[in-house]
Amino acid sequence: MPGTLSGLRIVEFGGIGPAPFAAMMLADHGAEVIRIERPGASFGPHALTRSRKAIGIELKALEGIEIARTLCRDADGVIEGFRPGVMERLGLGPDVLLGDNPALVYGRMTGWGQDGPLAQAPGHDINYIAVAGLLDGIGQPGAPPTTPVNYLGDFGGGGMLLAFGMVSALLAVKMGAPGQVVDAAMTDGAALLASMSWGFKVAGMWHDGPGANLLSGAAPFYRTYTCADGKHVAVGAIEPQFYAALVAGLGEDAAGQMDAAAWPARAERFAAIFATRTRNAWTAHFAPEACVSPVLTFDEAAAHPHNAARGTFAAGAPAPAPHFAATPAPPPKTSQPGEWTDRVLAELGYDSPQIAALRAVGTIG
Repeated sequence: MPGTLSGLRIVEFGGIGPAPFAAMMLADHGAEVIRIERPGASFGPHALTRSRKAIGIELKALEGIEIARTLCRDADGVIEGFRPGVMERLGLGPDVLLGDNPALVYGRMTGWGQDGPLAQAPGHDINYIAVAGLLDGIGQPGAPPTTPVNYLGDFGGGGMLLAFGMVSALLAVKMGAPGQVVDAAMTDGAALLASMSWGFKVAGMWHDGPGANLLSGAAPFYRTYTCADGKHVAVGAIEPQFYAALVAGLGEDAAGQMDAAAWPARAERFAAIFATRTRNAWTAHFAPEACVSPVLTFDEAAAHPHNAARGTFAAGAPAPAPHFAATPAPPPKTSQPGEWTDRVLAELGYDSPQIAALRAVGTIG
């Protein structure tokens, strides 16, 4: 059964991190994604490059540029994740490609955005979430902010926001709007992820610094604890009825849940109690209403009964999400670098001698 985005063709200019993640999401749900890599390039993590038609094209060759332009003339969308100006210098910028195809949705993924004082500056996830204001609140009180892998900038505020932007602009084209550029910046997206916290700030309920807020570890009922075996549990018992179940399981009283002045002392008591049993023992001890969960490794998460029942993981990686009732995502497929080069060129009208000649001079791989 075709996926929700079946019938769409996206040309992805190969990169790393958030742009491939956005392309993966579109490919997962049925879009035909043609990923252009340099000849001889090797893919990164397989999940980020799955379900593509991978072709090897040298974009420093005029013939390679022409192949890319030809692909984009019949495409619905383009995804690229280079620094501002790189695609323009290649002759594949939005002015050129939208001139060829006015209905094209041109998705651009960068850390700082296409304009602004930092647009040309290098950076990585940690830099983007720092400037967006997110990093300051993550971590333990009195310690430097904790690096949250690269989930917030690259993927949450980056690739996922670009995927949303692509689908929004593609829908607009189908409703009669022209093609356009989608300027997705990780700083913008990371800032957007903090919308609820900004609401707390407006209400006077936000405190700067790591671990200073209810949802960042200050509250004893919303944080992690170390167990007797060195493993951890995550506690999220915010509502009174859930908090009552938590403290009952710990042998504590439920008085003064929202007394912030008492939180440090109560957190110390909770920590001492959790340290008396193993993670799995505590997980089995609590009723679901206590909102106590084991902190799982990747392998443990893949084997967890709930995740197994929902098919959250497949083939050694997270499965496509979300789930669609009528148009479920097709099973992901792996693709080797350059695997589709000859077939895609043949679809564009290149015959075997032309393909062989392009390969002989290194234009394709």
